[in-house]
Amino acid sequence: MTARTRYFVISSVLVTFVGIGSGLVAYYSGSPARALAGQGGPEELRYVPYDAALVAYADVRHIMTSELRQRIKSIVPGQDNRQHEFEDLTGINVETDIDHVVASVQADSAGGPGTGLMLARGTFNEVKIESLMRDHGAQVEPYKDKRVVVAPARTPSSDPSASPAATAPRQEMALAFLEPGLVAIGTSALVRRAIDLENGGPSVTTNEEIASQIRALDSADVWALGRFDALRATTRLPSGVGQLPAITWFSGSGHINDGVDGVVRAEASSDDAARNLRDVVQGFVALANLQAGSKPELKALVESLQLSGTGRTVALSFSVPASLVNLATPRRTPESPQQ
Repeated sequence: MTARTRYFVISSVLVTFVGIGSGLVAYYSGSPARALAGQGGPEELRYVPYDAALVAYADVRHIMTSELRQRIKSIVPGQDNRQHEFEDLTGINVETDIDHVVASVQADSAGGPGTGLMLARGTFNEVKIESLMRDHGAQVEPYKDKRVVVAPARTPSSDPSASPAATAPRQEMALAFLEPGLVAIGTSALVRRAIDLENGGPSVTTNEEIASQIRALDSADVWALGRFDALRATTRLPSGVGQLPAITWFSGSGHINDGVDGVVRAEASSDDAARNLRDVVQGFVALANLQAGSKPELKALVESLQLSGTGRTVALSFSVPASLVNLATPRRTPESPQQ
């Protein structure tokens, strides 16, 4: 097993739990109702199109107040800036206004970047939010019985020293309140599609292949589920991912406290592919055990790794203890006194 393959396994964990858990709501700024007894998953899933390539959920209220979140703010710089930019544009404060979010990505049939939709449940001042967005140049477009607030696409920065996010083209963003306390944010086409689903229609709740997997994830604080081919098409993954056996579906789920207890699962295209994938992951676990011998701080994490799964399913559970998160957190040095 190559170093690139090992990095893919580690990257999968980070993408699932750090990216979604701490940055999901910031998707468009630079990026506790629970389940319906019959369907499983949050009720907002009925607004997600049935052909979504990726579906994710985050208990934002819990995550934002967790001890882990406070550490991540120092590990991943710029999160606060993106949240402030999001609040300046929409009037929504991620830290205080949102209870939980459901997000989805639609794959581009032409192979380009996917488009996203975020459904946020919380407490919002609808009049203030619409007014603020109109002050930023947004236009209100009636659609059925809803008001869709459409913000113009941002012109990419021409400054060569600007970040890749600032120089990348940005699609227009639309916002609409689907019901009191539930806002949809995404591309104009996807927000309108969510409005179309208000009175029923082909959503992910009617896609049994997706719905059955969501039911197994529903108890987690954060989870993500998607088609692996769509992930490869819409996300820049390590080049070593091409060495992995064929995967059709992937998922990750986690419970957030002062650390993370989680599971990453993959469904291979065949029993043989699943056996090969287990061999790859088992090699990763064995190598991690060897390396932990010289790095005692990693021992608890490595000992928590448990490989399981039957048939075409492969699962790797793990636990990131608070002590390891502390080691990853940069220590702040006292500022020098001004002369």
